[in-house]
Amino acid sequence: MRFRGAALPTVLVVFAALTLGACGGSDGASGSTADLPTGDRLTVYSSLALQGESRVQTLAIMQGIRLALHEAGGMAGGRRIRYVALDDSSAEEESWMPELAAANARRAVLDPDAIAYIGEFESRASAVTIPILNAADLAQVSPSNTYVGLTTAEPGSTKGEPDKYYPTGRRTFVRLVPRDTIQGAALVSQLAGDGCSRPALVHGDESYGAGLSRILEEQGRAAGITFVADLSAGSRPLELQSQARGLAKLGADCVVYTGLPGSVARGLLVAAAAALPAARLYGSDGLCQPGFTDPSIGGLPAAVGARFRCTLPTVDLREIPGGAAFLDAFRARYGPADPDPYAVYGYEAMRLILDQISAGYTTRGSLTRSLLQVRGRRSVLGTYSVKRSGDTTLTDYGLYRVGSDGLPTFERTIHQAP
Repeated sequence: MRFRGAALPTVLVVFAALTLGACGGSDGASGSTADLPTGDRLTVYSSLALQGESRVQTLAIMQGIRLALHEAGGMAGGRRIRYVALDDSSAEEESWMPELAAANARRAVLDPDAIAYIGEFESRASAVTIPILNAADLAQVSPSNTYVGLTTAEPGSTKGEPDKYYPTGRRTFVRLVPRDTIQGAALVSQLAGDGCSRPALVHGDESYGAGLSRILEEQGRAAGITFVADLSAGSRPLELQSQARGLAKLGADCVVYTGLPGSVARGLLVAAAAALPAARLYGSDGLCQPGFTDPSIGGLPAAVGARFRCTLPTVDLREIPGGAAFLDAFRARYGPADPDPYAVYGYEAMRLILDQISAGYTTRGSLTRSLLQVRGRRSVLGTYSVKRSGDTTLTDYGLYRVGSDGLPTFERTIHQAP
Protein backbone atom coordinates (compact mmCIF):
# COMPACT_ATOMS: atom_id res chain seq x y z
CA MET A 1 0.00 0.00 0.00
CA ARG A 2 1.93 2.86 -0.18
CA PHE A 3 1.35 0.59 2.38
CA ARG A 4 2.83 1.73 5.31
CA GLY A 5 6.16 2.80 4.54
CA ALA A 6 6.81 5.72 2.33
CA ALA A 7 9.39 8.20 1.26
CA LEU A 8 10.27 11.10 3.50
CA PRO A 9 11.97 13.64 1.26
CA THR A 10 13.40 16.76 2.84
CA VAL A 11 10.84 18.99 1.17
CA LEU A 12 8.08 17.40 3.21
CA VAL A 13 9.92 17.87 6.46
CA VAL A 14 10.37 21.54 5.59
CA PHE A 15 6.71 21.71 4.61
CA ALA A 16 5.74 20.24 7.97
CA ALA A 17 7.75 22.89 9.76
CA LEU A 18 6.12 25.65 7.74
CA THR A 19 2.62 24.37 8.42
CA LEU A 20 3.47 23.99 12.07
CA GLY A 21 4.46 27.63 12.18
CA ALA A 22 1.07 28.51 10.73
CA CYS A 23 -0.51 26.86 13.74
CA GLY A 24 0.81 29.26 16.33
CA GLY A 25 -0.91 32.18 17.93
CA SER A 26 -4.33 32.26 19.55
CA ASP A 27 -6.28 30.31 16.96
CA GLY A 28 -6.51 27.17 19.03
CA ALA A 29 -3.64 25.40 17.29
CA SER A 30 -1.00 25.90 19.94
CA GLY A 31 -0.24 23.71 22.92
CA SER A 32 -2.04 26.18 25.20
CA THR A 33 -5.38 24.63 24.24
CA ALA A 34 -4.16 21.07 24.69
CA ASP A 35 -6.83 20.13 27.24
CA LEU A 36 -9.77 20.82 24.94
CA PRO A 37 -12.47 19.58 24.43
CA THR A 38 -14.89 20.24 27.29
CA GLY A 39 -18.35 19.79 25.75
CA ASP A 40 -20.69 16.82 25.52
CA ARG A 41 -19.65 16.04 21.95
CA LEU A 42 -16.23 14.80 20.86
CA THR A 43 -14.99 14.55 17.30
CA VAL A 44 -12.65 11.96 15.83
CA TYR A 45 -11.10 12.86 12.48
CA SER A 46 -9.53 10.60 9.90
CA SER A 47 -7.25 11.66 7.07
CA LEU A 48 -6.64 9.07 4.35
CA ALA A 49 -5.79 9.00 0.65
CA LEU A 50 -9.20 8.05 -0.71
CA GLN A 51 -8.14 8.33 -4.37
CA GLY A 52 -5.44 6.59 -6.34
CA GLU A 53 -3.67 3.27 -5.89
CA SER A 54 -4.44 2.93 -2.18
CA ARG A 55 -8.19 3.58 -2.50
CA VAL A 56 -9.19 -0.05 -1.83
CA GLN A 57 -7.27 -0.11 1.43
CA THR A 58 -8.24 3.35 2.66
CA LEU A 59 -11.94 2.85 1.98
CA ALA A 60 -11.72 -0.39 3.96
CA ILE A 61 -10.06 1.47 6.85
CA MET A 62 -12.85 4.03 6.80
CA GLN A 63 -15.48 1.29 6.85
CA GLY A 64 -13.75 -0.29 9.84
CA ILE A 65 -13.76 3.05 11.66
CA ARG A 66 -17.47 3.52 11.00
CA LEU A 67 -18.24 -0.04 12.12
CA ALA A 68 -16.54 0.48 15.47
CA LEU A 69 -18.46 3.69 16.06
CA HIS A 70 -21.73 2.04 15.00
CA GLU A 71 -21.20 -0.81 17.46
CA ALA A 72 -20.63 1.75 20.21
CA GLY A 73 -23.93 3.43 19.39
CA GLY A 74 -22.09 6.63 18.52
CA MET A 75 -21.25 7.14 22.19
CA ALA A 76 -18.27 6.80 24.53
CA GLY A 77 -17.91 7.88 28.13
CA GLY A 78 -21.41 9.35 28.07
CA ARG A 79 -20.54 11.66 25.19
CA ARG A 80 -21.66 11.72 21.59
CA ILE A 81 -18.89 10.90 19.17
CA ARG A 82 -18.85 12.50 15.76
CA TYR A 83 -16.66 11.07 13.01
CA VAL A 84 -15.34 13.30 10.22
CA ALA A 85 -13.60 11.58 7.29
CA LEU A 86 -11.14 13.74 5.36
CA ASP A 87 -9.32 13.00 2.11
CA ASP A 88 -5.65 13.94 1.76
CA SER A 89 -5.45 12.94 -1.91
CA SER A 90 -6.02 14.73 -5.19
CA ALA A 91 -8.22 13.36 -7.97
CA GLU A 92 -5.91 14.93 -10.51
CA GLU A 93 -2.74 13.45 -9.03
CA GLU A 94 -4.42 10.25 -7.77
CA SER A 95 -2.14 10.44 -4.78
CA TRP A 96 -1.87 12.03 -1.37
CA MET A 97 -0.74 15.65 -1.35
CA PRO A 98 1.31 17.29 1.44
CA GLU A 99 -0.73 20.49 1.40
CA LEU A 100 -3.98 18.52 1.76
CA ALA A 101 -2.61 16.42 4.62
CA ALA A 102 -1.44 19.59 6.39
CA ALA A 103 -4.82 21.26 5.85
CA ASN A 104 -6.59 18.24 7.32
CA ALA A 105 -4.39 18.30 10.41
CA ARG A 106 -4.94 22.04 10.88
CA ARG A 107 -8.70 21.59 10.52
CA ALA A 108 -8.69 19.00 13.29
CA VAL A 109 -6.47 21.12 15.52
CA LEU A 110 -8.75 24.15 15.13
CA ASP A 111 -11.90 22.18 16.00
CA PRO A 112 -12.46 22.64 19.76
CA ASP A 113 -14.35 19.33 19.85
CA ALA A 114 -11.53 17.32 18.25
CA ILE A 115 -10.20 14.58 20.53
CA ALA A 116 -8.24 12.30 18.15
CA TYR A 117 -7.04 11.90 14.58
CA ILE A 118 -6.78 8.62 12.67
CA GLY A 119 -4.18 8.70 9.89
CA GLU A 120 -2.28 8.91 7.78
CA PHE A 121 -2.21 5.97 5.40
CA GLU A 122 1.14 7.10 3.99
CA SER A 123 4.14 7.42 6.28
CA ARG A 124 5.23 10.43 4.23
CA ALA A 125 1.91 12.11 5.01
CA SER A 126 2.34 11.45 8.71
CA ALA A 127 5.74 13.15 8.53
CA VAL A 128 3.77 16.25 7.55
CA THR A 129 0.91 15.96 10.03
CA ILE A 130 2.61 14.67 13.18
CA PRO A 131 4.29 18.02 14.02
CA ILE A 132 1.05 19.96 13.47
CA LEU A 133 -0.96 17.65 15.71
CA ASN A 134 1.86 17.34 18.23
CA ALA A 135 1.88 21.11 18.81
CA ALA A 136 -1.76 20.86 19.89
CA ASP A 137 -1.33 17.63 21.89
CA LEU A 138 -3.88 15.96 19.60
CA ALA A 139 -3.51 12.18 19.55
CA GLN A 140 -2.79 10.57 16.19
CA VAL A 141 -3.32 6.85 15.55
CA SER A 142 -2.08 5.39 12.27
CA PRO A 143 -3.55 2.11 11.04
CA SER A 144 -0.81 1.60 8.45
CA ASN A 145 2.48 3.52 8.85
CA THR A 146 5.64 1.39 9.03
CA TYR A 147 8.47 3.88 8.38
CA VAL A 148 11.00 3.52 11.20
CA GLY A 149 11.89 7.20 11.53
CA LEU A 150 8.44 8.26 12.68
CA THR A 151 9.07 6.70 16.09
CA THR A 152 12.70 5.58 16.44
CA ALA A 153 16.27 6.38 15.42
CA GLU A 154 16.92 2.75 14.49
CA PRO A 155 18.74 1.86 11.26
CA GLY A 156 16.55 2.95 8.38
CA SER A 157 15.81 6.37 9.86
CA THR A 158 17.47 9.61 8.77
CA LYS A 159 19.29 12.31 10.72
CA GLY A 160 17.12 14.11 13.25
CA GLU A 161 14.39 11.49 13.29
CA PRO A 162 12.15 10.98 15.11
CA ASP A 163 12.66 14.02 17.36
CA LYS A 164 12.08 16.55 14.59
CA TYR A 165 8.48 15.38 14.27
CA TYR A 166 7.70 16.16 17.92
CA PRO A 167 8.33 19.88 18.57
CA THR A 168 6.82 19.68 22.06
CA GLY A 169 9.20 16.92 23.08
CA ARG A 170 6.22 14.69 23.89
CA ARG A 171 4.98 11.78 21.80
CA THR A 172 1.47 12.03 20.36
CA PHE A 173 1.64 9.39 17.59
CA VAL A 174 0.72 5.72 17.89
CA ARG A 175 0.94 3.10 15.15
CA LEU A 176 -1.02 -0.16 15.11
CA VAL A 177 1.22 -2.02 12.65
CA PRO A 178 4.81 -3.19 13.19
CA ARG A 179 7.52 -0.81 11.98
CA ASP A 180 9.95 -1.60 9.17
CA THR A 181 12.52 -3.07 11.56
CA ILE A 182 10.07 -5.93 11.98
CA GLN A 183 9.32 -6.04 8.25
CA GLY A 184 13.02 -6.37 7.50
CA ALA A 185 13.30 -9.34 9.83
CA ALA A 186 10.23 -10.90 8.22
CA LEU A 187 11.67 -10.54 4.71
CA VAL A 188 15.02 -11.96 5.77
CA SER A 189 13.23 -14.89 7.39
CA GLN A 190 11.40 -15.56 4.14
CA LEU A 191 14.60 -15.34 2.09
CA ALA A 192 16.25 -17.88 4.37
CA GLY A 193 13.23 -20.16 4.21
CA ASP A 194 13.20 -20.00 0.42
CA GLY A 195 16.87 -20.95 0.23
CA CYS A 196 18.15 -17.66 -1.16
CA SER A 197 21.93 -18.02 -1.00
CA ARG A 198 22.87 -14.99 -3.14
CA PRO A 199 20.09 -12.42 -2.70
CA ALA A 200 20.35 -8.91 -4.13
CA LEU A 201 18.77 -5.68 -2.92
CA VAL A 202 17.46 -2.88 -5.08
CA HIS A 203 15.75 0.14 -3.55
CA GLY A 204 13.95 3.27 -4.61
CA ASP A 205 15.60 6.64 -4.12
CA GLU A 206 13.24 7.68 -1.32
CA SER A 207 13.90 7.39 2.42
CA TYR A 208 11.47 4.50 2.82
CA GLY A 209 13.11 2.25 0.23
CA ALA A 210 16.68 3.16 1.13
CA GLY A 211 15.96 2.87 4.83
CA LEU A 212 14.33 -0.54 4.55
CA SER A 213 17.23 -1.70 2.39
CA ARG A 214 19.64 -0.77 5.21
CA ILE A 215 17.46 -2.65 7.66
CA LEU A 216 17.51 -5.74 5.45
CA GLU A 217 21.30 -5.67 5.20
CA GLU A 218 21.63 -5.47 8.97
CA GLN A 219 19.00 -8.15 9.60
CA GLY A 220 20.63 -10.30 6.93
CA ARG A 221 24.03 -10.13 8.62
CA ALA A 222 22.46 -11.20 11.89
CA ALA A 223 20.89 -14.18 10.11
CA GLY A 224 24.06 -15.11 8.21
CA ILE A 225 22.75 -13.85 4.86
CA THR A 226 24.97 -11.67 2.69
CA PHE A 227 23.45 -9.62 -0.11
CA VAL A 228 25.53 -9.64 -3.28
CA ALA A 229 24.37 -6.13 -4.18
CA ASP A 230 22.49 -3.16 -2.77
CA LEU A 231 21.60 -0.82 -5.61
CA SER A 232 19.61 2.37 -5.94
CA ALA A 233 17.28 1.76 -8.87
CA GLY A 234 17.92 3.75 -12.01
CA SER A 235 15.35 6.06 -13.48
CA ARG A 236 15.40 4.99 -17.14
CA PRO A 237 14.43 1.64 -18.73
CA LEU A 238 17.87 1.05 -20.27
CA GLU A 239 19.51 1.73 -16.91
CA LEU A 240 17.19 -0.71 -15.16
CA GLN A 241 17.93 -3.39 -17.75
CA SER A 242 21.65 -2.82 -17.28
CA GLN A 243 21.29 -3.15 -13.51
CA ALA A 244 19.36 -6.40 -13.94
CA ARG A 245 22.09 -7.81 -16.19
CA GLY A 246 24.62 -6.79 -13.55
CA LEU A 247 22.71 -8.77 -10.93
CA ALA A 248 22.78 -11.77 -13.26
CA LYS A 249 26.57 -11.49 -13.57
CA LEU A 250 26.78 -11.52 -9.77
CA GLY A 251 24.81 -14.76 -9.71
CA ALA A 252 21.86 -13.38 -7.76
CA ASP A 253 19.26 -16.06 -7.09
CA CYS A 254 16.72 -13.76 -5.40
CA VAL A 255 15.95 -10.07 -5.93
CA VAL A 256 14.29 -7.88 -3.31
CA TYR A 257 12.93 -4.45 -4.21
CA THR A 258 12.18 -2.02 -1.39
CA GLY A 259 10.43 1.18 -2.32
CA LEU A 260 7.30 2.74 -3.69
CA PRO A 261 5.22 1.51 -6.62
CA GLY A 262 5.60 3.03 -10.05
CA SER A 263 7.41 2.63 -13.33
CA VAL A 264 10.86 2.29 -11.75
CA ALA A 265 9.91 -0.58 -9.43
CA ARG A 266 7.90 -2.26 -12.18
CA GLY A 267 10.68 -1.82 -14.73
CA LEU A 268 13.34 -3.20 -12.42
CA LEU A 269 11.38 -6.32 -11.54
CA VAL A 270 10.43 -6.96 -15.16
CA ALA A 271 14.07 -6.56 -16.19
CA ALA A 272 15.23 -8.82 -13.35
CA ALA A 273 12.72 -11.47 -14.35
CA ALA A 274 14.13 -11.45 -17.89
CA ALA A 275 17.81 -11.40 -16.89
CA LEU A 276 17.37 -13.94 -14.09
CA PRO A 277 14.76 -16.45 -15.30
CA ALA A 278 15.13 -18.69 -12.25
CA ALA A 279 15.34 -15.99 -9.59
CA ARG A 280 12.69 -15.39 -6.95
CA LEU A 281 11.31 -11.85 -6.79
CA TYR A 282 10.24 -10.03 -3.63
CA GLY A 283 8.87 -6.64 -2.71
CA SER A 284 8.24 -4.66 0.46
CA ASP A 285 4.81 -3.48 1.57
CA GLY A 286 4.99 -0.44 -0.68
CA LEU A 287 4.57 -2.73 -3.68
CA CYS A 288 2.01 -5.07 -2.16
CA GLN A 289 -1.09 -3.43 -3.60
CA PRO A 290 -3.44 -4.05 -6.53
CA GLY A 291 -2.25 -1.01 -8.45
CA PHE A 292 1.21 -2.57 -8.66
CA THR A 293 0.37 -6.26 -9.04
CA ASP A 294 -2.70 -6.29 -11.30
CA PRO A 295 -1.70 -6.47 -14.99
CA SER A 296 -5.17 -5.36 -16.11
CA ILE A 297 -4.50 -1.89 -14.70
CA GLY A 298 -0.85 -1.56 -15.64
CA GLY A 299 0.67 -3.69 -12.89
CA LEU A 300 3.26 -6.43 -13.20
CA PRO A 301 2.86 -8.73 -16.21
CA ALA A 302 1.22 -11.98 -15.13
CA ALA A 303 4.35 -14.04 -15.79
CA VAL A 304 6.39 -11.76 -13.52
CA GLY A 305 3.65 -11.59 -10.90
CA ALA A 306 3.65 -15.38 -10.66
CA ARG A 307 7.22 -15.18 -9.32
CA PHE A 308 6.63 -12.24 -6.99
CA ARG A 309 6.04 -12.28 -3.24
CA CYS A 310 5.59 -9.28 -0.95
CA THR A 311 5.09 -8.50 2.71
CA LEU A 312 2.39 -6.52 4.47
CA PRO A 313 1.84 -5.66 8.13
CA THR A 314 -1.60 -7.25 7.76
CA VAL A 315 -2.48 -10.93 7.83
CA ASP A 316 -5.56 -12.87 6.81
CA LEU A 317 -8.47 -11.77 8.98
CA ARG A 318 -9.23 -15.38 9.84
CA GLU A 319 -5.83 -15.70 11.50
CA ILE A 320 -6.24 -12.93 14.08
CA PRO A 321 -7.96 -13.63 17.42
CA GLY A 322 -11.06 -11.54 16.74
CA GLY A 323 -11.07 -12.05 13.00
CA ALA A 324 -14.10 -14.31 12.66
CA ALA A 325 -16.32 -12.07 14.77
CA PHE A 326 -15.08 -9.00 12.92
CA LEU A 327 -15.85 -10.58 9.54
CA ASP A 328 -19.37 -11.44 10.69
CA ALA A 329 -19.97 -7.89 11.91
CA PHE A 330 -18.45 -6.35 8.79
CA ARG A 331 -20.54 -8.47 6.44
CA ALA A 332 -23.69 -7.75 8.39
CA ARG A 333 -23.02 -4.05 7.99
CA TYR A 334 -21.60 -3.83 4.47
CA GLY A 335 -22.50 -7.01 2.59
CA PRO A 336 -21.03 -10.48 1.96
CA ALA A 337 -17.70 -9.60 0.34
CA ASP A 338 -14.55 -10.01 2.41
CA PRO A 339 -12.96 -6.65 3.25
CA ASP A 340 -9.36 -5.71 2.65
CA PRO A 341 -7.38 -6.69 5.78
CA TYR A 342 -6.72 -3.03 6.56
CA ALA A 343 -10.38 -2.69 7.54
CA VAL A 344 -9.68 -4.27 10.91
CA TYR A 345 -6.91 -1.74 11.62
CA GLY A 346 -9.35 1.11 11.04
CA TYR A 347 -11.76 -0.68 13.34
CA GLU A 348 -9.18 -1.12 16.08
CA ALA A 349 -8.00 2.49 15.76
CA MET A 350 -11.50 3.74 16.55
CA ARG A 351 -12.13 1.08 19.21
CA LEU A 352 -8.90 2.02 20.96
CA ILE A 353 -9.87 5.70 21.01
CA LEU A 354 -13.43 4.98 22.15
CA ASP A 355 -12.24 2.71 24.95
CA GLN A 356 -9.87 5.38 26.25
CA ILE A 357 -12.66 7.96 26.18
CA SER A 358 -14.93 5.53 28.04
CA ALA A 359 -12.20 5.18 30.67
CA GLY A 360 -12.47 8.90 31.36
CA TYR A 361 -9.76 10.36 29.14
CA THR A 362 -11.83 13.10 27.58
CA THR A 363 -9.32 15.89 27.00
CA ARG A 364 -6.65 16.00 24.34
CA GLY A 365 -3.75 15.77 26.75
CA SER A 366 -5.20 13.00 28.88
CA LEU A 367 -6.19 10.91 25.87
CA THR A 368 -2.75 11.26 24.31
CA ARG A 369 -1.04 10.19 27.52
CA SER A 370 -3.42 7.27 27.99
CA LEU A 371 -2.71 5.87 24.52
CA LEU A 372 1.01 5.75 25.26
CA GLN A 373 0.28 3.83 28.47
CA VAL A 374 -1.79 1.05 26.89
CA ARG A 375 -0.56 -2.27 28.23
CA GLY A 376 -1.82 -5.79 27.57
CA ARG A 377 -4.79 -4.62 25.52
CA ARG A 378 -6.97 -7.50 24.37
CA SER A 379 -8.21 -6.50 20.96
CA VAL A 380 -9.47 -7.87 17.68
CA LEU A 381 -5.82 -7.84 16.54
CA GLY A 382 -4.66 -9.84 19.55
CA THR A 383 -3.11 -8.73 22.81
CA TYR A 384 -0.69 -5.83 22.46
CA SER A 385 0.86 -2.91 24.28
CA VAL A 386 1.92 0.53 23.08
CA LYS A 387 5.54 1.40 23.74
CA ARG A 388 6.63 4.83 24.94
CA SER A 389 7.84 5.48 21.39
CA GLY A 390 4.31 4.96 20.06
CA ASP A 391 5.12 1.57 18.53
CA THR A 392 2.93 -1.48 18.89
CA THR A 393 4.28 -4.73 20.31
CA LEU A 394 2.54 -6.68 17.54
CA THR A 395 5.14 -8.31 15.27
CA ASP A 396 3.42 -10.57 12.72
CA TYR A 397 3.75 -9.81 9.02
CA GLY A 398 1.84 -11.37 6.15
CA LEU A 399 3.43 -12.90 3.06
CA TYR A 400 1.41 -12.35 -0.10
CA ARG A 401 1.56 -13.78 -3.61
CA VAL A 402 -0.16 -12.46 -6.71
CA GLY A 403 -3.40 -14.33 -7.31
CA SER A 404 -4.91 -15.29 -10.66
CA ASP A 405 -6.95 -12.09 -10.47
CA GLY A 406 -3.78 -10.02 -10.17
CA LEU A 407 -4.45 -9.05 -6.56
CA PRO A 408 -2.18 -9.59 -3.55
CA THR A 409 -3.37 -12.85 -2.01
CA PHE A 410 -2.48 -13.94 1.51
CA GLU A 411 -0.13 -16.91 1.65
CA ARG A 412 1.03 -17.21 5.24
CA THR A 413 1.90 -15.37 8.43
CA ILE A 414 5.57 -14.70 9.16
CA HIS A 415 5.82 -14.84 12.93
CA GLN A 416 8.49 -12.70 14.59
CA ALA A 417 9.60 -12.68 18.20
CA PRO A 418 8.35 -9.61 20.14
